[in-house]
Order: sequence, then C-alpha cells, then structure tokens
Amino acid sequence: MTTGAAPGDQRVNLENCDREPIQIPGHIQPHGALLAFDAAGVLIAHSANTLSLLGLAVAPGKHMDDLHFVADDADLHELMSAGLQELALGDVLPTSLETTLNGREFDFVVHGYAGRLVVEFESREQSAGEVAAFAMKAHRAIDRLKRQKSIDDLLRAAVEQLRMLTGFDRVMAYRFRHDDSGDVVAEACSAGLDPYLGRRYPAGDIPAQARRLYTLNTLRAIPDVGYRPVPMLGRDGDAPLDMSHSILRSVSPIHIEYLQNMGVGASMSVSIVVGGKLWGMLACHHMARRQVPHSIRMACDVMAQVLAATVQSLLAQEESDLATRAASVRTQLMETLLHSDDVLHALLQHGEDLKDSLQADALILAELGKLVCVGPVDAETAALIIQSLPDVAEADLVARSERSEWPPGQAPSIGKWVGALGIQFDSLTSGWIVALRVEQVETVRWGGRPEKDITSGPLGPRLTPRGSFEEWREIVRDTAEPWRPISLEIARRLLGELRRASHARYADLERARTQLLAMLGHDLRDPLNSISMAASAMNRSDLQPKLGQRIQNASGRMQRLISYVLDMSRLRSGLGLGIERSRVDLAELLGELIDEQRFGHPGKTYAVESPAALHAEVDRDRVTQVIANLLSNARHHGEIGQSIRLKLDREGEMAVITVRNVAPPIDEALAASLFDPFKRQSLHNARNPTGMGLGLYIAKEIVGAHAGTLQYEYQAPHVVFTVRLPIAKDEPGA
Repeated sequence: MTTGAAPGDQRVNLENCDREPIQIPGHIQPHGALLAFDAAGVLIAHSANTLSLLGLAVAPGKHMDDLHFVADDADLHELMSAGLQELALGDVLPTSLETTLNGREFDFVVHGYAGRLVVEFESREQSAGEVAAFAMKAHRAIDRLKRQKSIDDLLRAAVEQLRMLTGFDRVMAYRFRHDDSGDVVAEACSAGLDPYLGRRYPAGDIPAQARRLYTLNTLRAIPDVGYRPVPMLGRDGDAPLDMSHSILRSVSPIHIEYLQNMGVGASMSVSIVVGGKLWGMLACHHMARRQVPHSIRMACDVMAQVLAATVQSLLAQEESDLATRAASVRTQLMETLLHSDDVLHALLQHGEDLKDSLQADALILAELGKLVCVGPVDAETAALIIQSLPDVAEADLVARSERSEWPPGQAPSIGKWVGALGIQFDSLTSGWIVALRVEQVETVRWGGRPEKDITSGPLGPRLTPRGSFEEWREIVRDTAEPWRPISLEIARRLLGELRRASHARYADLERARTQLLAMLGHDLRDPLNSISMAASAMNRSDLQPKLGQRIQNASGRMQRLISYVLDMSRLRSGLGLGIERSRVDLAELLGELIDEQRFGHPGKTYAVESPAALHAEVDRDRVTQVIANLLSNARHHGEIGQSIRLKLDREGEMAVITVRNVAPPIDEALAASLFDPFKRQSLHNARNPTGMGLGLYIAKEIVGAHAGTLQYEYQAPHVVFTVRLPIAKDEPGA
C-alpha cells in the first residue's frame, strides 16, 4: 500500500491507507481467469493465465463472437449477449452457469459495471452433487434465521449455520459501532482455536475504500491467502480495469499480510448491509487453503441478505416501540401542562417516563433559575451543566457525547455525566430539559494493540497491520454512548410540543395579565377614593379616629394588591423573593397575628393551639404573609358563624402549622391547580371580590424557599391547609 502522499511528504496515517486504490489492483487471484469487454462486445483486457488455465489464446481487440469458446457454446453466447443488452441500460447483476474448458470444470459468471462486461471463470473443486446437497442445507439455514426474534440470537444462529454450510474453522459476526470499530458479538469455531468472542477491532482494520467495496460487493472470498497474483493484460483506455464487482479481484497486500499475521490460510467475508451502510459482517477463517463453490457462496450471500433484512426489521420494530412509548409520554405530559401553570412541576410529574423515552441515565429540569433532578445527579453538578449550555436556534438541540465537546473550563466539573442532550423549550424563562448519560468507563478487549506500525518498504513508508492478535486490554474513558438518531428525533418532537405549549401558555398569560391590570385599576380606584374622601372629611370634621381607620384599611388593601403584583413579577423574572432568615419564635408570631385578626375582624372567632415557644430560622415577614393569606382565605371561604382553627405543633425536625375552617371541599378541577397563579376561578369570586389567584401561589413559593411544604387536604367538615417549616438547629430536641 502506498502512502498516497506527495513526493517529500513523509506523513503516514489512516488517511493514506484509505487512498489505496484497491478497486483497480491490476491483478486477480489465480484460481480463475477474467475477460473484460466494452459495451460493443470487444475484448479490452484479460488475465495472463487464460491460456494456461482455460486453454484460450486471446488478445485485446477481438469481438466476443470471434472467440471460439463463445461461438462453440450456445449457453455462454446467450448469457454474454444478454449481458451486453442489459449493459446498454445500466449495470448487470451477476449471472452464472457451469461450463467445462481445457478439461476442467468452471463456474462461468457474467456481470456488468460502468459500461464494461466482465466474464469470470472460477475453477470448481466440488461435484455438482455435493453442491446440490449444500443447497438443501442453505435453505434450512435461511429458514432458521427467519425464526429468530432478537439480533443477538440472529447473529448466533448465523455464525453456526454459515460454518455448517462452508466448513470454515472459524466464523465470526461483527457488529460495527458508530466509530466504525467492530465487536465480535457471535462466534462458532473449531476446538483448540483461541476464541475471539467479545474482542473489538479498530476502524482502521477496514479502510474507507474497503468499506465501500464491502457494501457494493457483499461477498468476498480468498481461497488461498498465500496465492501469487495473476496480472491483467490490456487496459481500459488509459486506466486499469475497475474490478469493484469482480469475484476474482486480487486483494490488497496489506490485507494479505494482516491475514497471514493471524495464521489464516483462507477467508471469506459476507457483508451485512442495513440502510445502505455496512452494519456488520460475517468473517470466515480457515487455517489452510479452502475454496467454497460459487453457488454455495451465492447461497451464503442470500443468507446474508435475509440476515440484513431481519436485522433491519428488528431495529425498525425496536425504534417503532420506542417512538410509540415516547409519543404516549408526550401526550400525557401535554395533558398535564394543559391543566397546570407550573411547568417545572408538570415536567417533574413525568420525569421518569421522559428519562426512559430519551434513553437517559438522569434528567435535569430547569426554568426561571430553579432546577430539579431526576436520577442520581446532584444539584451542584446540574447547575454547572445548565450554565454550560448555549442559547440554541428555534429547532436545534445541544448534543454531547464526549468530554472534549464540553467547554474547556467546565469539562472537568461535570463528573461522570459526559453525555448530554439539551432541549431548550423556552428561551425567555431559560427552560431546559437536559438528558444525561454517564461516562462509559469500560475495559475494551482489543484483538491486538489497535495502533498500526510504520515501516519502510519498496514503495516507501506505509502503515503495516498488527503482527500480534493476542488480547490487548485498554481502559476507555471520557465517552458516553452516542445519541442515536431515534433519540434525537424523539427529542425534536418533544421540543416541538413543548414550544407549542409554551406559546399557548404565553397567550393565556397575556390575557390573564390584561384582565389583572383591568381589575387592579378598578380595585385600586375604590381605596384611593376612600382615602381621598376621608382626607377631605378630616378637614371639615372632628371624626378623625374613624376616618383614620378608614384610611388605614384602604391603604392596607392597596399595599396588599401592590405587594402581590411585585412578588409575582419577581418570581416570573427568576429573581426570587429575597428571603432574609432570622431566629423567629413561631408561637409568638402566630399569637401576634391572631391578635391583629381579632382586632381587624371582631365578628370572627379563632381557636388557637400552640406550645409556649417553637423557634425556626425563617423570614418573619414572609412567614407572616403566608399565614395571613391562609387566614384570609379561611375567613372569606369558610361558613359564617364557624370558628377558624389555628394550630402550631412539632413533628420531628419540622414545625407544623395548620389552618382549618368549616367549608365544602374544594372542587377537584380547582384543587388540581390550587397553587397556580391567575386561576380563572379566583377572579370575580363573590365571597372574595378582590382575589386575584396569586396568594396561594406566592405562599407556596415562600414556603418552598424555606425548604418547607404547603399542602391542602379535606378532613370533613374542614378545609385544611398545612405548612411545614424546618425548626431551628439549636432548638431543644432538634
């Protein structure tokens, strides 16, 4: 193999190897002879052994009708004439028959490519009866392959059947990876041979141009690895004859050296082509010379086509099942999003199913500066991963499978999460779904050290094949399983659905904001009028205490309305609520709050249960805001004449505050979105005309910011809201 480099350029690499012109070797293997004709039937090239092997004296320039072996054999003449007619329309598929020349039996094969008709005589060593027996075995082998239900079982059956058909010492099934390296995933071999099952062979073992030929010419046989090549005489115009489809084409000296280093005497390879790509291969090795008849090889080729079709069917079924499950998850997720304004919570409800549909090991869900994790990824690493993701175009994804694909400064910080598939479903809220895959730290059992050596020979520096195929182990790191096209397609469909849902949600939100602003303008007008009238009356009256109370009440209503809008704005912009913790006695806080409620609403009765003291590290004003909101809801929605019950208790490391009032249960449709903002049911409520549907949403956000929980339940006849907050670390018993 020459390097293909310019004079003086001594660089030697796999690219040089890929440029070796193996489709025009200028030689054939000696167990047959080859003749090549142009589209007019004129001989343009022939192998040098046509006289010694076939007993034919031929020379370029003769028409096929002038060759006596064609003229004397009607079957050969008919086959070649038909080939020339087909050649005028395009390539000619191989057609064969048996013939005898110079006292020897041959398989006579005719095929056409690139305007050239190629005739090959391959000597036969088995009788017609032996070949017929092989045909029956081939039929049974193909039938067995069709019955396999998994790819692993299919390949195991294939190597067993192919070895039974051909008698090779070893038959291996390779399955190629995304990087074109190949794993031996099934093997049938003679006792005493070192098994190769489980070993991996590097992509460089099959250069690019050889991979192309394996796809075009799916079966390749070398009956005798130690053969002496037979030169071709004559040329196809100014170039050597293209023998891409030839069954006798001579093999690259590098490949011969490779086989000899393995101790192989004969070989045969059968390609498994799926979707136009070399998906796998059945490789046959014999420790001595072995020639398999052409008809048996064609049966093996048919078996490989059945194998490829079955593989394609199984892969398609696998992808179809995965796509169906993913579609079901999307449908359920969209249904949840339809009834929820908390996108992060809706995504989390379906987190495990989303993770499985994307074939991920973990999931990060992020929006508005908050994130939650599904699977064993910690929050600190998750935050670093989110920070590393760029804003992407409308239909794009961020896909990474190797540590080198991450920003250099962050690559060491991602730990084992080397693979990432980022879906930015909302750029305004920094909404992301990030599927993660762990680094594949694996021990690769190479069939010999994968690097090739450089040596100098008659043609200059070249890469040489490995001299040893002893198992060589290597620890491979920093790479995750690549994202398959089906996973990328599932991610794109999910992205499309989420962006449509996001656009619909923004439309609803805009309508709600418009309604809120209209209502806010109306509700602020009343207290402003009250303040204005009270101020005017104060100038003309001695009723200042009553008027002062009216001003205080009106300004309090305005303050609550404005604080809700400000809190909502901070939450929606991702700024958070600005929690400032201090040591607070919750019993004292609740006592003060109940005193204010009794003073402000003397017609309402309150029942309070509380220990003497219970401390927590909280934001006093924010916790007051939460309990005040719950008491206000109980007052507006509870039955008239019934007491509101407030209880403070301790459960383990948590302080538990319950607010209960007598009332019918909250409707299920409203309960499902109780803590969502802008609930339609909260607007224009006769019992609470100034409600905007923001109070419970903000209350839940406040409690969540304290690492606590806020829950609703119905305990007949009471509506019960429960707040749980962590107690202070220095509280006795904590």
